[in-house]
Amino acid sequence: MKFRFDPNLDFQNQAIDAAVRLFEGAPRQETGFALVSQNGVVGNRLLLSDDALLANLQDVQNDPHLHNGTPIPDSPELGSRDFSVEMETGTGKTYVYLRTALELYQTYGLRKFIVVVPSVAIREGVLKTLRITRDHFAGLYDNLPYRFYQYDSGNLARVRQFAASNDVEIMVMTLDSFNKDTNIFNRRMDRMMGLKPLELVRAARPILILDEPQNMESEIAREALASLNPLFKLRYSASHRRLYNPIYRLTPVDAYNLRLVKQIEVASVVQDHDANRAYVKCYSVDAKKTVVSARLQLYVREKAGPVPKTRTVRVGDDLYDVTGLDAYQGFVVEELDAGWGEIRFTNGVVVEEGGERGPDHEVIAQVQIAHTIEEHMRKAHRLRKRGIKVLSLFFIDTVANYTDEDGYIRRTFEEQFDRLKRLDRPWARPYRDVDVADVQGSYFSEYKSESYMESDADAYDLIMRDKERLLSLEEPVEFIFSHSALREGWDNPNIFQICTLNRTISTIKKRQEIGRGMRLAVDQQGERVFDEQVNRLTVVANESYAEYVDRLQTEYVQEVGTGQEPPQPKNARKRRTVRLEKGFELNPEFKALWQRVARKTRYRVQLDTQALIEACAEAVRPIVIEPIKVRTTRGRVDQIRERGAFETTLLGEGAVTVERDYEIPNVTARLAEETNLTRRTLRRILERAGNLDQVFNNPAEYLQRVAEAVNRAKRKYLVQGVQYLEVGDHYRMSLFQDLDGYEESLLPLEEGKSIYDQVIADSQVERDFAAALEAMDEVKLFVKLPNWFLVPTPVGDYNPDWAIVFAAQDAFGETRETLYLVRETKGALDEDQLRGMEKMKIDCAERHFEAIGVPYDVATNAEDLRRQVREGR
Repeated sequence: MKFRFDPNLDFQNQAIDAAVRLFEGAPRQETGFALVSQNGVVGNRLLLSDDALLANLQDVQNDPHLHNGTPIPDSPELGSRDFSVEMETGTGKTYVYLRTALELYQTYGLRKFIVVVPSVAIREGVLKTLRITRDHFAGLYDNLPYRFYQYDSGNLARVRQFAASNDVEIMVMTLDSFNKDTNIFNRRMDRMMGLKPLELVRAARPILILDEPQNMESEIAREALASLNPLFKLRYSASHRRLYNPIYRLTPVDAYNLRLVKQIEVASVVQDHDANRAYVKCYSVDAKKTVVSARLQLYVREKAGPVPKTRTVRVGDDLYDVTGLDAYQGFVVEELDAGWGEIRFTNGVVVEEGGERGPDHEVIAQVQIAHTIEEHMRKAHRLRKRGIKVLSLFFIDTVANYTDEDGYIRRTFEEQFDRLKRLDRPWARPYRDVDVADVQGSYFSEYKSESYMESDADAYDLIMRDKERLLSLEEPVEFIFSHSALREGWDNPNIFQICTLNRTISTIKKRQEIGRGMRLAVDQQGERVFDEQVNRLTVVANESYAEYVDRLQTEYVQEVGTGQEPPQPKNARKRRTVRLEKGFELNPEFKALWQRVARKTRYRVQLDTQALIEACAEAVRPIVIEPIKVRTTRGRVDQIRERGAFETTLLGEGAVTVERDYEIPNVTARLAEETNLTRRTLRRILERAGNLDQVFNNPAEYLQRVAEAVNRAKRKYLVQGVQYLEVGDHYRMSLFQDLDGYEESLLPLEEGKSIYDQVIADSQVERDFAAALEAMDEVKLFVKLPNWFLVPTPVGDYNPDWAIVFAAQDAFGETRETLYLVRETKGALDEDQLRGMEKMKIDCAERHFEAIGVPYDVATNAEDLRRQVREGR
């Protein structure tokens, strides 16, 4: 198996464009003597003033097309040359910043990059991505030569290569490898002619790419990063602690609502409260000036019986008196320790903050494990036929509970797996002859040096380094056990279940846990799967659904702010089956509808070269390139405050155009690489545009802006020239099957107007539209078109929303004509509110349905539909 990467994902290209556009106007640094500094170092150079950089930054921040509609705060001043990119976990952050590095080289000639990571786990993930994208980037960038490697203090020749090379160099370093004076990186070395490795790197003016920079905010970390003398820093994370000059935001809410990550569902496993046993849950132990107290949850006797209540207790309090229940006899508070966070009773019982006494944890864990295994087997049965490997991840409370010979987690897993595989169920039978030992893999980083873990070396390589093999249906490992090592810097697209077996209130954020499985699934060809019926992450948690959701939503609000409504996770306990009506294929109205809408087409593009040239020339003609200027700024230091901060006054600014002879590249050859048009066609475009002389002002900016303009015009032109032809094939009724949905997304159908008993509504607009269709006398039958019903277009496959049988009536309510329609539902019909690519797909869909004789349009509500029918659409 080999991962495949799509270079045309809008949200990733927006993040890349945001970074590249920051430096618009800077000339491209070609290889030459000018780049070579002392000791033969080839460094980065950026001939762009801070004023120009600030103007570019604000342009990027104010461009709504770059940010999925999420506003980005303006930077009133540049401050440091740090730029933040926020991308939700699972949306390809590492891919984006590696491709950004290559784009910065292509556009500006910048070639020295250091990826700084806070942990070994993240470093392994970055190196893995560099390995598996090598062929992809080679095809995308015409075999652009670049090298990548991890910094190794035992191989300092790599540091000299990094500094002296003319090629693109990407070095991956952990923060710990250079943040202390004792690091070899910061020591003078005889084998480096008495230089420090740091000094060579400083001379190269590297661009720092910080992965998870919120873990590098300490004073020591900031000083270590500054010591590398970076040209600038690009900061990438899903959860920045502080945003420095933000240039792109793909928030958790954006990613979730745009279906760029899996949908979350929660299966909660909690034990009913048992007032026959002493139940104590410790929320906190607090020390104030004169008193130490603890907040506990206890059962308290009331008229209706024992109920859980929160009570505050101090040393000497007797829980029997507090609760009035016999079960608490002997529970007298003996000691409260706010430092260690624990409460001790006279009967020897100790409860820590976040812990509880009373529930039978092993019983709860048994139910969680059994549920996870069954969910896994059911999903694997359904997805195996589609070539999708299903994985489950268990986060355990204590390593020994799995690694010990009698560890209850391993014992319980093996017992439940063997029990479930013997059931006479279709989903259990494939596991009948599978040995439970073969399906388990584990990684506990803190135990790697222990001798009895040596046999786990293969599991480490499989889980941490060889994702392709782990995702293969030929590899037997399907269940992964870990403690904390996999909570950051590791994920896997085919994690479909996460089981949290913690005994205390977890201090790990929910979003950090679920992030291990949020990426969209891939099949055996390494292709992403975009089917919402597939992309569901089930969290099996040992707390109530309400508690889990409340904490998860709180985290979304804290990280995103209150400007967006946090997405509501689905309740796995409220998942329902949407069933096909029996004999639906014999329904005459559905047969007539399907006979018309199910016909397939192929498209071709009528290419009028002269019209394409005119369209591209019109897009290029307005481009004006300002020449490079030297800008002067005069200011006064009015006061020096503590820590050396200046108070300044700006007195004046000036700019002088640089008279410089540029080495002009082969313009049509470079543009041909960017646009896939022939050089002859590009020559004619530039002649018609009449502004080729602008290239002398700033060749790099001219090439970049012309390529962008030509590509925009070309995409629009391709859609305008598309034609559809029937191919004599159709979608078969046998593809319809029962679906899975969630209660809150389902609209029950009472009138029998569909082939399903319910409709899955992806939005309130769809829900309202479906309800209106069911209530309309003219509508005899309607179907939410399944996601395998696709119309091919030059800009990607398109899935329309509804197929409808509509009986148009005369003034007396009699049917005068039966129409078979397809409709797309949108919240607005304003073309400016539809995304560009979305509008192009809709335009293509109109031509597809016109070719097969089916009326098609976009509607916001039922009245739109009636009006369109009256107008003959």
